[in-house]
Amino acid sequence: MRTLVIGDIHAGAKALSQVLKRAGVTHNDRLIFLGDYVDGWSEAVETVEYLMKLQGDHNCIFLRGNHDDLCYHWLDTGEHNPLWLMNGGQATIDSYENAGEQVKKAHLPFYESLRNYHLDNKKRLFLHAGFTNLKGVDFEYFSKTFYWDRTLWELALALDPKIPKDSVSYPKRLLHYSEIYIGHTPLSKIGKSTPYQAANVWNIDTAAAYKGPLTVIDADTKEYWQSDAVHTFYPDENGRN
Repeated sequence: MRTLVIGDIHAGAKALSQVLKRAGVTHNDRLIFLGDYVDGWSEAVETVEYLMKLQGDHNCIFLRGNHDDLCYHWLDTGEHNPLWLMNGGQATIDSYENAGEQVKKAHLPFYESLRNYHLDNKKRLFLHAGFTNLKGVDFEYFSKTFYWDRTLWELALALDPKIPKDSVSYPKRLLHYSEIYIGHTPLSKIGKSTPYQAANVWNIDTAAAYKGPLTVIDADTKEYWQSDAVHTFYPDENGRN
């Protein structure tokens, strides 16, 4: 069984279909999605529909992203905020308004079932963003940290690789897990377009919401597959650019 990790999709359903085909996904694979399924491109409804169907046919773990939480709040209450609309939310609202109330209600259980993190038997941690508690995710005080935090990635990038793990200066957060897989912060911010490792943290967000591709990585072999640049599937749209 392969453990395949999928980065931030941001409503790029066409790219999602393409990259899963390129990865040769089978029913024997475990698929771990790092969140941010919506907000960006125009196919929020189509993306969630695709994932719900995939869930019925494959071994899937769906983690919660900050954009998914924002969308769920709107679907559940009808409330939204201007900041969300400016960061891809308007495209999601348009997608759901075109689909209708029945689809909105049908998708609520998907959003409600999303998990904050997943820890496997190899001590590999999978989550959308990060955590702050020095004792690990089980001791985190605020659940929103799992899908909003950026300090974990900043810490990993800033860490001097010469510091040994048994040093008192080595970050305690990183010692609990063999590897940590995240999305949330596009790698384009540091000039990267493929999965990138800093310390034991792997970032898989290759900026699918902007000008980058969508990425799938094998957590065991580190082989990865990418879609075409997602914006090329939606030439008349801006995404989050």
